[in-house]
Amino acid sequence: MTRYYLTDLDGTLLQSNASLSDYTVRTLTEALEQGAVISYATARSYQSSKTVTSQVAWPYPVVLYNGSMLLDPLTGKVLGGHWLDSDASNEVIELGRRMNLMPFLFALDEEDRERVLHEKLSRYGDTEFYASRPGDPRFVEVDHLTCPPAYRTMIVTYIGRREEIEPLFRAVADRYGPAVHLHFMLDNYIKDHYFLEISHPLANKEHGLMLWCEQVGCQPEEVTVFGDNLNDIGMFKQAGRRMAVSSAHPELKLMASEVIGSNDEDSVARVIEADLQGSSGERH
Repeated sequence: MTRYYLTDLDGTLLQSNASLSDYTVRTLTEALEQGAVISYATARSYQSSKTVTSQVAWPYPVVLYNGSMLLDPLTGKVLGGHWLDSDASNEVIELGRRMNLMPFLFALDEEDRERVLHEKLSRYGDTEFYASRPGDPRFVEVDHLTCPPAYRTMIVTYIGRREEIEPLFRAVADRYGPAVHLHFMLDNYIKDHYFLEISHPLANKEHGLMLWCEQVGCQPEEVTVFGDNLNDIGMFKQAGRRMAVSSAHPELKLMASEVIGSNDEDSVARVIEADLQGSSGERH
């Protein structure tokens, strides 16, 4: 019986230092070799996620930008997704500008290349985010940020302290309601800073999971998912088996089939290893 797994990265599969342990790399590699279908669903881009997961040769599609895009890591081909159009993107950018906040615009250009457009960076959260991605070719500084008409926006991302970002979160929610998907969360790596991400209403991990299942040939109820934060709720709504790490948000724990150990205890890999050992025992 083929087993299907889709895991979040930050706070779930990755250790607190944003790396994979040798044990996790070895376990996932062996599981893939044994026929398990394993991949990840992350808020990160492919460039960013590849940097921290490259020790594993991922053969199956990856869910990126919180479900905005499905990508084949073997070919680099965009397999599907949900994009915010340029008009809506520019309205969101201008709404932030009126509050003296400027975002990073994550988008695909006419040739399906990822671009991250931004104005000159001066705020602490923005400069720290940029510094954590040295040499990333996607980042392009512009004099005046707008979304070009031919671009497809995956996420408009604002970074700042809660008291700076929360008023914008309320303003966007009041202005657009269900016409956009909003995700407002504490960042794992920049102290006391929050991310506000605005995207297409279907750009979430729930629909990302559905696209992934279509590509790998299974039903959502056959999938085991792993997560820790509110952006994983969509996967937990659809999946048949739902694993929350011990540090997960309380709401996610309530939805979980099981609460497992922490991300620093290789808990995702240990569940997968136990499953495959159990399957092997059943065959004997």
